[in-house]
Amino acid sequence: MNNDDYTADEIMTVVASRFLQEGQVCFVGIGLPSVAANLARLTHAPNLVLIYESGPIDTKPDVLPLSIGDGDLAQTATAVVATTEIFSYWLQGGWIDVGFLGAAQVDKFANINTTIIGAYDQPKVRLPGAGGAPEIAASAREVLIILRQSRRTFVEKVEFITSVGFLNGGDERGLLGIPGAGPTAVITDLGVLTPDPRSKELVLSQIHPGIAFEQVRAATGWDLRASGDLATTEEPTMEDLRVLRDLKQRTEAAHAMRRSRTRFS
Repeated sequence: MNNDDYTADEIMTVVASRFLQEGQVCFVGIGLPSVAANLARLTHAPNLVLIYESGPIDTKPDVLPLSIGDGDLAQTATAVVATTEIFSYWLQGGWIDVGFLGAAQVDKFANINTTIIGAYDQPKVRLPGAGGAPEIAASAREVLIILRQSRRTFVEKVEFITSVGFLNGGDERGLLGIPGAGPTAVITDLGVLTPDPRSKELVLSQIHPGIAFEQVRAATGWDLRASGDLATTEEPTMEDLRVLRDLKQRTEAAHAMRRSRTRFS
């Protein structure tokens, strides 16, 4: 296997995992955030503390969970507490270093929509909903967002703010007394966007190998700018890819076995 033999999803996941550091406490969302967070734990950050909103603390699942209520999360956790304690003590108490979220849509000020597309009373599409993401986005010390980039997912202004980023930009988040620092990076299959220090508008600060800036701009619903020090992403290592693929293969096998047992029980 060559280290350049990887998919867009794989480089996105590896890059996202690199934003997590050893010893941090990370509140993890299901889906892409969970894949990246567990990859970080299995590679460069073995003492990364993963928390899911159902109550497991410092969980170390061998396979990726199907949901926040997956039994593997509780079985491999150092402790399991009530969901109310996760939010009232751990999150609102300021113990969460990083909130790691997915999104259906994100806008140029890193506000997240996972509620509706179209008018609220007559939506064109009804999305999965908020879950614990609004509280995580508001109270975690910083937030990472991961999603695939297209004009459908990266819009100039979301029609519904499910989870707050920087609202209309500038100092608005702080002026409203929202405690966390907000999103520090949006990781996609094309690159990494980070907020401008003053305006808080997302700009492209990192671009993946083989991707042209115009390609990223075409997949963005606003006039995307590149930062002055636009960097090229470091490619995944062979070890990154080996661990990620092994994790996914174990997960697929475990979930297939569960489905088989359910079908014949």
